[in-house]
Amino acid sequence: MQSKAQAKWIRMSPRKVRRVVNEIRGKSCGEAVTILRFMPFAAAHEVEKVLRSAMFNLINGEKSSITEDEANDLIVVEAYADQGPTLKRIQPRARGRAYPILKKSSHITVVLSDV
Repeated sequence: MQSKAQAKWIRMSPRKVRRVVNEIRGKSCGEAVTILRFMPFAAAHEVEKVLRSAMFNLINGEKSSITEDEANDLIVVEAYADQGPTLKRIQPRARGRAYPILKKSSHITVVLSDV
């Protein structure tokens, strides 16, 4: 059985999210949640929410409901952060110049399986 969860338009740079996502790929869900809980990065909280969403999709699913202990044994098969739309802002600078500010966003995807 397989479960997928996504969080879109997260106002965080995908580069910052990827360093968190790379740590949990290939780990069991219980271990990944523990790792994310103690990471010092702000992106860890967002990735944990997506991971828990994928777990609870299987726990509360009507087709194949599983227990929470079985969900902790599932493996994070895929986890990635893609770039979302970028908000473009202009900052005024000296001598009448304009300085672009790029506010990046990301889409986080987590896929669990019992491989």
